[in-house]
Amino acid sequence: MVIDLSSFYNVPRQMDRFFDEIWKPSMISQRRNAYPPVNISEDVSNIYVHLEMPGVDIEDVDITLSDGSLVIKGNRKHDTGNYYRQERPAGLFQRVINLNVPVDADKVKARMKDGILDIVVPKAEEAKPKKVSIEAE
Repeated sequence: MVIDLSSFYNVPRQMDRFFDEIWKPSMISQRRNAYPPVNISEDVSNIYVHLEMPGVDIEDVDITLSDGSLVIKGNRKHDTGNYYRQERPAGLFQRVINLNVPVDADKVKARMKDGILDIVVPKAEEAKPKKVSIEAE
């Protein structure tokens, strides 16, 4: 009598995949498809944060700067109706952006136009590069 155990050879890999899915971060800001989508760029003086939030009212967005992190919280209201398919997320959302440089919190500016939230975070003077002069001997 021959017992075929080949179907069990893949069990360790399947168990690893199962536990990987369980231990994934559950915060929305760390998921692959986080909402709202964000672009972050910088130059010598500023950090620029652009978020796409169509259909979100300014009153439903809260921006907080604390401990080197920019936190954007909001609520995208649910549309009424009977859906056959709904791919645009609705409800509460939060994005946490670690800035990793000292910033001038008093000069942060944000504006929203056509569903795009633009935030400009000025870097603190100590974070900006300094020119060092060379003395001749």
